Amino acid sequence: MTSNKDDKIPLGSQSAEISLNRLLSQVATGVKKFSENLGGQVKRLTEIGLALSAEKNLDKLLEMILDEARLFTNADAGTLYIKEGNKLNFKIIQNDSIKIRMGGTSNQAITFPPVELQMSNVSAYVVIKDKSVNIPDVYNSDLFDFTGPKEFDNRTKYRTKSMLVIPMKNHENDVIGVLQLINAKDIQTGDVISFSESFEELTHSLASQAAIAITNVKLIQDMENLFNSFVKVMATAIDEKSPVTAGHIRRVAELTCKMANTITEKKEGPFANVYFDKDQLNELKIAGWMHDIGKVATPVQIIEKGKKLESIFDRVNYIALRFHYITKAVEVEAYKKKVELLEQKAPKEEIDNLERETEKKLQEIEESTNLVMICNEPGEYLEDEKIEKLGKLAKMTYKEGEKQLPLLSEDELLNLSIRKGSITEAERQKMQDHAAISLKMLEQIPFTKKLKNIPLFAGAHHEYLNGKGYPKGLKGDEIPLEGRILAVVDVAEALSAQDRPYKKAMPMEQVYKILGFMVKDGELDPQVVDLIIKEKVLERYLEETEKALKS
Repeated sequence: MTSNKDDKIPLGSQSAEISLNRLLSQVATGVKKFSENLGGQVKRLTEIGLALSAEKNLDKLLEMILDEARLFTNADAGTLYIKEGNKLNFKIIQNDSIKIRMGGTSNQAITFPPVELQMSNVSAYVVIKDKSVNIPDVYNSDLFDFTGPKEFDNRTKYRTKSMLVIPMKNHENDVIGVLQLINAKDIQTGDVISFSESFEELTHSLASQAAIAITNVKLIQDMENLFNSFVKVMATAIDEKSPVTAGHIRRVAELTCKMANTITEKKEGPFANVYFDKDQLNELKIAGWMHDIGKVATPVQIIEKGKKLESIFDRVNYIALRFHYITKAVEVEAYKKKVELLEQKAPKEEIDNLERETEKKLQEIEESTNLVMICNEPGEYLEDEKIEKLGKLAKMTYKEGEKQLPLLSEDELLNLSIRKGSITEAERQKMQDHAAISLKMLEQIPFTKKLKNIPLFAGAHHEYLNGKGYPKGLKGDEIPLEGRILAVVDVAEALSAQDRPYKKAMPMEQVYKILGFMVKDGELDPQVVDLIIKEKVLERYLEETEKALKS
């Protein structure tokens, strides 16, 4: 086709200027739209990054990453893999056209086997080579083995076409996973198109943000696992020292959680507005696990003192041996005197008197031995009469060689005279020191925000509402509810425990009776005690534990 020079618009003419201005205007509009679109994508990318960094649940995070990547690129489907060892494991699978959502928070679990790290697989290739792959149509590509996608298409009547596969690299530049996006769609027509290069570059940025978010969440989980392991190690240390205490710690932690769950379920009454969420429940559970951590410094002979004279072993055997020695000494002395009387041909009446006196002494020694044995047993109350008899025994002496020794030493008298339980006041103070030591140890741990109250909760399990508890003498509202729950649970578990060496397990009625007395004395929270009794929390826990042991 030709044109006459008369048809041309002369340069510099008005028409030429109008056309040039129109062209420049169109270019400017295009540049503006491109800039606005690019600015919008960058802004969206920033918003996505902020959203990802805020999510701490790994399943939700992985699901969010794929959701946002697909929305960002207008992809119909996608898969998110996480590299674990030498394999890529499917974590999230989504496909809008055939309505598939698998993994993450969905109810549908992923059953596909892991992907081996072989160059023939596009996802594995991306990991191995640390580079993205953008394929317009997988059916027209011989770069990789797409048998899997084609078999999937054959089963579901889907048509996999365009594919964008991006490596997810963390802050250390390690590939931790893969984003596989499938079938980009034209926003206007809905037709499947190729993934544009601009989307590829922006998706790289999204993938990097996602990888860092995943790494952060896993790091937090690792820290939590490390801390939980530390708690278990400390419990194990106490377990090795005293199985009795370790059993108590575990039961207090479990029973405390059961109390918290019961309170959360209440819709009326004093706890109607009290709710423990997942994080608060975990914080309270760990406080239960760590409430007696200070007992690592308590001498084991005090913790496991089953008899009043027990230290490393039961010293009552020393007294029994001592009394046996005295018995034999009396018998030998009586035989000597009897021989002398017989040699002197003393009257029978004198010999009979000797035998009666000897029998009386032996009976007194036996009664004293029985008294010591009875008083060595811990109980709820030791009568004044027995304490008085012990005092008289301590003033009596026996002869060993050339020495005159007391029947009972001061320390033996002190321990045998314990009115309640098996430990002396000094030992009780040493035992009570564990609460202050626990608090001191816990306050040195840099707890995270979600666990910051553990020292406060665990350290208050021996505080009383009347201010007569320890270690700080807190009272009333100074004691948090969690501390009051731990205080009630600690007492209830100790009273009902079957593995304490110094007492037998109490019937439930007696446990409740003692809890009631402690409420009247202003020690325990009446509402918490009322809850554990009326809701039968302790009874249900013991029944469940027994069933678990039998199964």
